[in-house]
Amino acid sequence: MALSCSQKTSEEIERWEPSAIVVAEWPEKSMDQIDFANIPFKNLSDYGFFKGEVTALAPSARVLPYAPASSLFTDYAYKSRFIWMPEGESATINPDEEGTLDFPDQTILIKNFYYPLDFAQPEGPKRIIETRLMVKQNGTWEAYPYIWNDEQSDAAYKVVGAEKTVHWKDAAGETQVINYLVPNKNQCKSCHNANEVMVPIGVKAKHLNHTIDFSEGASNQLVKWASEGMLNGFDHPEAYPKMVDYFDSKEPLELRAKAYLDINCAHCHRAEGPASTSGLFLTYEEKDPLKLGVFKTPVAAGFGAGSFKYAILPGKADESILTYRMETNIVGAAMPEIGRVTTHREGLDLIKTWINGMNVKAYN
Repeated sequence: MALSCSQKTSEEIERWEPSAIVVAEWPEKSMDQIDFANIPFKNLSDYGFFKGEVTALAPSARVLPYAPASSLFTDYAYKSRFIWMPEGESATINPDEEGTLDFPDQTILIKNFYYPLDFAQPEGPKRIIETRLMVKQNGTWEAYPYIWNDEQSDAAYKVVGAEKTVHWKDAAGETQVINYLVPNKNQCKSCHNANEVMVPIGVKAKHLNHTIDFSEGASNQLVKWASEGMLNGFDHPEAYPKMVDYFDSKEPLELRAKAYLDINCAHCHRAEGPASTSGLFLTYEEKDPLKLGVFKTPVAAGFGAGSFKYAILPGKADESILTYRMETNIVGAAMPEIGRVTTHREGLDLIKTWINGMNVKAYN
């Protein structure tokens, strides 16, 4: 159970109730009129991303939804993601193994974090906690966090982040309560970092090369972006890399495990990431067992390694540093370092199953 909040029981927590919601609508605005010189705006409603009833988060014209094949875990929060580019501008897929994208200036990525009050009814009442923006100007990405009010009528720009008591009923009917942490603006770069430059994470071709539902019907996202004039020089989906959904049990276990590590860990654990000195590289494309952690001793994990010797000890997940750091919530040992206060049980089970199924002899 995710119960925290200074050891109070779930009955003692002061609850947010949907009765606090003020029914409000945002008027549709033309985003082509955005004055980028004045970003960040005070309120999320100032941008014009959404129209109509606020909590529906219905996108305005040319604000396109997107979803990575595998999603970063953030304390079981649901997420909705959108992208906007200026009319006539488009992104280009680079010819590398991940299909990184070059985006035009004034591209905006929008990511909403919310919790249905009952996970068994995900389309029912929900509480939106935060919206994170990434905006590209003059060749540089900047991050801007917005925190929603209890009335769910708007979100305000907050540089310092926040802590919110969040509760929900999980799919098994159990009440969960956590202290949800909204990162401050400076913390954004700790994950969105490649060679000390701020970059997006989940918008590479490998993340987008799959089908999702759009208002006009289902489509491969790369095909949709190309049809909307948002991709330059697009060929065919098969010409680009593709990553699996780690929740899809029909996919091979190893690919699912590597997809999980890629989206949850590899933004730091890669050659150009902040954790490059660890020598632990957890990208989907990595094939070297040692770089993936097999029989790899830590460089400088300190107490973060627990009592264990190897990042991955084949056949023994419970004696592997990787799973220990995924499971613990001890500050300084828990991984990722920010973005969660709970353990992702389903993700942990996936990685443990993968490690336990490894044949030790194959690495000797």
